Amino acid sequence: MKVLVIGSGGREHAITWKLSQSELCTKIYVAPGNAGTEEEPKTENIDFRAEDLEGLLSFAKNQEIDLTIVGPEAPLVSGLIDLFEENDLLCLGPNKLAAQMEGSKIFMKDVLKKGNIPTADYEVFSDPLLAKKFLENCEIPIVLKADGLAGGKGVIVAFSREEALEALNSLMVDKKLGSAGDILVIEEFLEGEEASFIVLCDGESIVPLASSQDHKQRDDGDEGPNTGGMGAFSPTPLIDEEYNKKILDEIIQPTLDELKRRKIVYKGFLYAGLMINKEDIKVLEYNCRFGDPETQPILMRMKSDFLDLCFKAARKELHNQSIEWDDRFALGVVMASKGYPEKYETGFPISGIFEESSYVKVFHCGTKKELNEIRSDGGRVLCVTGLGDNLNDAFNITYKATSKINWEGAFYRRDIGKRKQ
Repeated sequence: MKVLVIGSGGREHAITWKLSQSELCTKIYVAPGNAGTEEEPKTENIDFRAEDLEGLLSFAKNQEIDLTIVGPEAPLVSGLIDLFEENDLLCLGPNKLAAQMEGSKIFMKDVLKKGNIPTADYEVFSDPLLAKKFLENCEIPIVLKADGLAGGKGVIVAFSREEALEALNSLMVDKKLGSAGDILVIEEFLEGEEASFIVLCDGESIVPLASSQDHKQRDDGDEGPNTGGMGAFSPTPLIDEEYNKKILDEIIQPTLDELKRRKIVYKGFLYAGLMINKEDIKVLEYNCRFGDPETQPILMRMKSDFLDLCFKAARKELHNQSIEWDDRFALGVVMASKGYPEKYETGFPISGIFEESSYVKVFHCGTKKELNEIRSDGGRVLCVTGLGDNLNDAFNITYKATSKINWEGAFYRRDIGKRKQ
């Protein structure tokens, strides 16, 4: 089977790595990929940007691709699935309407509200003056979210009124995130711990993936600005068997039912960001794709044939499917470039990438190869991921491996997985 993977980050490297292990797989093309994907067996990087929908369509047709798997959210929100399916190409991911679950915070919150799915109370503003008036009188802390896609940087938790007003100006007046901040969702601050719950859908059936927990803040102790994610671990002790069933029955299934009521069929990965405390579970956000960096530790633990699962999901054949998991814990640490998530420099040679083993893998997030030398090429550069018998073992194994790698300006959090030890 020939597979096309779209994207260039750590998620796409992990997907490619796992697909290549399948006996069903004969060839993987990654568009555009990175220095890590091109080293995987059966794999070739191709020079197409994830946003080049027509170019990707032409390539898939010419190469007679059997299955396309879309990693990032932008091409999904732009309608890549619709385009491919109109041309009779098998593709895994939600169509343009369904991808609004991530493409528009307002759409997502309305689905939750109409489906009676627990989430934070919220207000929507398109006028910065009205938003400012609301912030001057609301309870603090408060959460501000850009309505559109913002690469994981559109959520700001304000712990003072000054922070809230500064965030408002940044998003709606200064247009720091462009048109993504034209409309603002302002919602109540929820107490508890965040967890990620990802499922694979085929339009009818749901197969849950292993639970995970990520760390979005840049600095140790969950301080600093929000990022796309600085590390993750799987499973999370926050979600036991009882909570797993509760999430499926009271959150995931009602969400899909509400989408169906709107004549929207959801196919692909659906990622619920949850806030969990002793009293309840509430939805913070939905993403229309596999998480990054959650994908890396989750796929490290997957024992089932990932390509077979993806193929069955794309063909609406997930009924009665299940996934076998490694009982060990997996933990991933993101190594980033100085300045991330704001301005950062790239092009620095990376040293110390070691020979991998069955329990440690270095996934490339933002790298390129020049004259046989691997260089940094993004804000998030690597995700070092290790397996251990328990969370503490996984922590020690992963950080030992991470400490061997370096480039100018490299940094990483030192406390991934520490929340629940």
